[in-house]
Amino acid sequence: MDQSDGQLLALYRRGDAEALDVLVRRYKKQLFAFIINMMAGGNDADEIFQEVWFKAIRKISQYREKNFLAWLIRIARNTIIDRWRAGRKFVTQSEKADDGLTLAERVADGSPGPEQRVSARDLGRRIAGAIMLLPIEQREVVTMRVYSELQFKEIARIQGVSINTALARMQYGLAKLRESLQDEYTTLEVR
Repeated sequence: MDQSDGQLLALYRRGDAEALDVLVRRYKKQLFAFIINMMAGGNDADEIFQEVWFKAIRKISQYREKNFLAWLIRIARNTIIDRWRAGRKFVTQSEKADDGLTLAERVADGSPGPEQRVSARDLGRRIAGAIMLLPIEQREVVTMRVYSELQFKEIARIQGVSINTALARMQYGLAKLRESLQDEYTTLEVR
């Protein structure tokens, strides 16, 4: 695991399948978090995750060894856009997937104690719901930055905009999230 992405890719190109497995494990959490926060349902998210890796393997010769995760996110973003254009839909806050859970329930954080689990699940639902209400460009930036931990330079490149536009989208998105979550918190306090 101490090897760089470039070293692992070189090993994979020479036939070492284990090197690809290391890359998949290295970026699974961040890539899957981006996908699940952008798409509806577990089945679609799993399919897109697999499709991203298939596309990456087919296009491995086009990778120019800058930021492998950003490259994967770009592939995921394009795949999601293709599915959206083909008539698939984005998630709503309360829409249930095939497993009967909403996106908010799937993304909710599970912490150690029962009270903490309930509190974290509730907060996770509220945050996931608020993120889903953001305009798509802002949702992408927030998701890429928070869940995939990409730098704004990479986010701007993936979205095909200037770094200032990416920063502004993040700023507007966070402001809307604060407003949305503050309104909900105030409503809960009044009850």
